[in-house]
Amino acid sequence: MRPPPSSPSPSAPPSLWRDTDFRRLWAGQTASQLGEHTTLVVLPLVAVLTLDAGAGQLGALRGVGQAPILLLSLLAGAWVDRWRARTVMVLTDAARAVALGAAAVAGLLGLLGLPALFVVAFTVGALSVLFDVAYQASLVRMVRRDQLVRGNSALEGSRSAAQIGGPALGGALVSLLSAPVAAAAGALFFAVSFVSLRRIRRPESVPERVAPVPERAAPVRGRIREGLRFVAGNTWLRAVCLASAAFQLSFAATMTVYLLFLPRELGLTGATVGLALAATGPGALLGSVLAARLPGRLGHGVVLVSAAVLGNGALLCVPALHGSSTATILALLAVNFVFGTFSQLVNVTVMSVRQAVTPDGMQGRAAATITFVGMGFTPLGSLLGGLLAQEWGLRTGLLVTAAGMMLSPVLMAASPLARLGRVLPAPREEPRPTE
Repeated sequence: MRPPPSSPSPSAPPSLWRDTDFRRLWAGQTASQLGEHTTLVVLPLVAVLTLDAGAGQLGALRGVGQAPILLLSLLAGAWVDRWRARTVMVLTDAARAVALGAAAVAGLLGLLGLPALFVVAFTVGALSVLFDVAYQASLVRMVRRDQLVRGNSALEGSRSAAQIGGPALGGALVSLLSAPVAAAAGALFFAVSFVSLRRIRRPESVPERVAPVPERAAPVRGRIREGLRFVAGNTWLRAVCLASAAFQLSFAATMTVYLLFLPRELGLTGATVGLALAATGPGALLGSVLAARLPGRLGHGVVLVSAAVLGNGALLCVPALHGSSTATILALLAVNFVFGTFSQLVNVTVMSVRQAVTPDGMQGRAAATITFVGMGFTPLGSLLGGLLAQEWGLRTGLLVTAAGMMLSPVLMAASPLARLGRVLPAPREEPRPTE
């Protein structure tokens, strides 16, 4: 149980920035996300610009990196609900630093080909699944429920800062220096996160470890089934899963075509591609700020649907661009800024809804189940994007995949999510463990 509020006024919770351990969590998250976003750009650009990978190979590379979402998300949720989230985050940061460090060494020895990139992409993807589930559970165990929106806004703001620096840095390192240097930069960021997260001193209560013995003894499969049943039985979380699945499938396909469209159809350099992608960062930073205010003023449902329409719709402008002129680059920056703003507003609001309606002992499994259902389609989306680009051409493929992203706000508008008001519902009763 969390301690009662120290302030007599429930409407004025203590500032999270006065909490040393929260600041360490925030700093570690910032460094880790910077490493992740640098790597997400470095590996595809190495494949396209250095190894001359084709559309099918790039789709396969992205699919391999995203496959752990489908393979490991449910197990990750069951594990995180039984272990300290900080321990999981520290170990995954250390392992990602080692994996990218090995890639840097392989590059220096001339061994960094497509097979090595596939191995690194899968390894980093698997560890990122564990980290992402753990950090979401960590926040719930660290702060009060009336601080969740502000806590999520701060953490997602750090992810926004990573989106500003990561793509630009990754593109510049690959274009101006070398692939080993680019991989080493990602390893350095994960090492910094490792150090920051290890300094968190607050004891962490793990819900399943303080449960009665029969509940702790529930097998992994039983805990996974509990998470699946909980999410399937919750009308809001079920709608989140459907909308997320539609978005992630189309977005993965879109990004595969997008990363080919910018250098090959528009003729942009690696550094310019990184700059264009980095524009989502300032937008996402603005979206994080808006997420701390707009849902409480306009209602969570209104914010979710309208922000999804505006953010996803912005990408429909990209296929109309031609050439590498200054006007084209400015248009790309504007599109990515708008997409970053409103997609981040959706992300933070959805996360706050999920955390608010989920009991503490189910947080890890609920996050993992939504990740499994929502993002489990991303490998298929990446492969589909590569296939469409190969068969229909880059411009037509990008138009079709970007149009598919509009299905997500349609599903949210037709669901109970659209009717959420200014105040979020309370958690529902936690299900009994499966014997």
